[in-house]
This record gives sequence, C-alpha cells and structure tokens, in this order.
Amino acid sequence: MSLDITLTANHCACCNRYDEVYWCNITHNLGPMARKAGLYECLWNCKENGYLQAKHITEHLENGLKRLKRAPYYYKKFDAENGWGTYKGFVPFVEALLEACKENPTARIEVDK
Repeated sequence: MSLDITLTANHCACCNRYDEVYWCNITHNLGPMARKAGLYECLWNCKENGYLQAKHITEHLENGLKRLKRAPYYYKKFDAENGWGTYKGFVPFVEALLEACKENPTARIEVDK
C-alpha cells in the first residue's frame, strides 16, 4: 500500500482537466515517521485539513524536513523492519515534493491513499 501525491495545474475549460506537474509515491510504512516529524497531516490528510494547493503545505514540509535533518538517529528508529520505508528514502521524498510545491505554488494537491 502506498500514498500517491499529484500536483496539477493549467485547467482546461474545454475538457475540465488539469495537467499533472508533479507526481510522487511513498509507502504507508512511513506513516509513523511522518507523524513524529509533523508531516502526516499535510501529506496523508491534505484535503481533510484544507490544504488544497501546494502553497498550503510548503511551510509544513519545510518544518518537517528541518526536524528530520536535525535528528536523523531518532527518526531512523521508525524505519520499517521490512526495509520498505526508511529515513534514507523519506528525506529525499520530502525534499523533492517541497521543491515541486515551491515551483508550482498554486497547483492543486490530489492524494490517493
């Protein structure tokens, strides 16, 4: 099981579709680490928390990334025992999503969990 996050922009009035500007996927095994870093609500529950555009989660991603980088040994304790979901993979995931959000601040966030 995994979490898909898609950023979409450029609404077409003719077909009522949006262009995908960014897509990423991460395992649900990272949920406990994300919770501890303060990232779960802005990743897994965007819509439920009113985070509808990329700019709404940018600050949350920045703060969570800082927490992750300040205490790697603490967060590595939450690595999945089966190896599917590790600190080593989560940090670059957050960094890339943060960059995409900064580049596309008005993009819509779509989450499939």
